[in-house]
Amino acid sequence: QLQLVESGGGLVQSGGSLRLSCAASGFTLAYYAIGWFRQAPGKEREGVSCISSSGGSTNYADSVKGRFTISRDNAKNTVYLQMNSLKPEDTAVYYCAADPSGLAYCAGYLEVWGQGTLVTVSS
Repeated sequence: QLQLVESGGGLVQSGGSLRLSCAASGFTLAYYAIGWFRQAPGKEREGVSCISSSGGSTNYADSVKGRFTISRDNAKNTVYLQMNSLKPEDTAVYYCAADPSGLAYCAGYLEVWGQGTLVTVSS
């Protein structure tokens, strides 16, 4: 069974940091680009960041550029999202998803989704 499991969410004060992890099981993460997405209450899901299968290319939403960093450790079958300088508007459920294209766009077919982890940023 192909699975992605997110972890690392929680409650943090504005200006704080969190690191989210996205661990794969049942498949080799190294063949996939991985995207992070988020959905805030009452809002549509939006793309946050994407990393290519090799880790050589990354993309970020304008709203998180300079604050979030995506990385991956293919040996550990895990992708990370380091989130710094968090703002209340970053509050959302964060999901990771696997893009079989391997390219750092994560805008097409996403084969596997995680269940999400909640990030709450207090002001």
